[in-house]
Amino acid sequence: MQLPSKVKIVDVGPRDGLQNEKGEVPAEIKIGLVHRLQDAGLTEIEVTSFVSPKWVPQMADAAQVMAGIERKSGVRYSVLTPNMKGFEAAVASRPDEIVVFAAASEAFSQRNINCSIAESIERFAPVVAAAKAQGIFVRGAISCAVGCPYEGEVAPERVEMVARLLKGIGVQHVGVADTIGVGTPLKVQRAMEAALKHYGIDDVSGHYHDTYGQALGNTLASLEMGVWQYDTSSAGLGGCPYAKGATGNVATEDVVYMLHGMGIDTGIDLDKLIDAGKYISDFLGRKPNSRASTAILNKRAG
Repeated sequence: MQLPSKVKIVDVGPRDGLQNEKGEVPAEIKIGLVHRLQDAGLTEIEVTSFVSPKWVPQMADAAQVMAGIERKSGVRYSVLTPNMKGFEAAVASRPDEIVVFAAASEAFSQRNINCSIAESIERFAPVVAAAKAQGIFVRGAISCAVGCPYEGEVAPERVEMVARLLKGIGVQHVGVADTIGVGTPLKVQRAMEAALKHYGIDDVSGHYHDTYGQALGNTLASLEMGVWQYDTSSAGLGGCPYAKGATGNVATEDVVYMLHGMGIDTGIDLDKLIDAGKYISDFLGRKPNSRASTAILNKRAG
């Protein structure tokens, strides 16, 4: 079993983490979170999404947030762009990377973006081409890769199909996302194996929500396959507006604590990372949704 010696973490807290919040989170707070994450050593941050404010009101300030960040060299700032209109709005903010997403479940695709999987790929094709023409890296996410709130279990063949379609339109990297957090280690490995039929090991990542407390186990199962890139969320923020009961992504703090304990390098300062998670949690008026953070904050207080 060959575990990776280093792992790259993409913190999706500012985007995936905050999109589901009921109360407004001001742009300066989001910018403050990005600054604290980059100061903690994060080199990949998913900042915001250029989507219709009618559907995701929390992301209405996308351009303002991107404009307010003091960019640090060596850090890549990504944004979600679900269609050409979103991409055109995003370009002005100079993202290093854009993210497109397709579901492995037809029902989820219809509920989430009002079109079939095939139509969603058609919609993304011009976005991918336009981004690459401007030298912007394109990452894709396969949502509901192991389970769907409407269809139940999702077969690995569906993941393989979506990976093939994304590869076909030129998407350079693909994330296997357990959007509702129902996956368990073997199911996640099967979904990852399906994506690996079309992408190399350096071009896949895991994105695991922790609804049933399985995200760390799923991360370990993926590490055992050699997967070395993961999406995680500061303070375990998040949920999905289209998946009732789904909780946040696995907390960045918990993943970093586990990786460091395994001797795997992340380049992240855990103490500063915990400060970043505490900063956003304090604003939201609740405790960080991270076991490692809770333990270390209790230790500090003691």
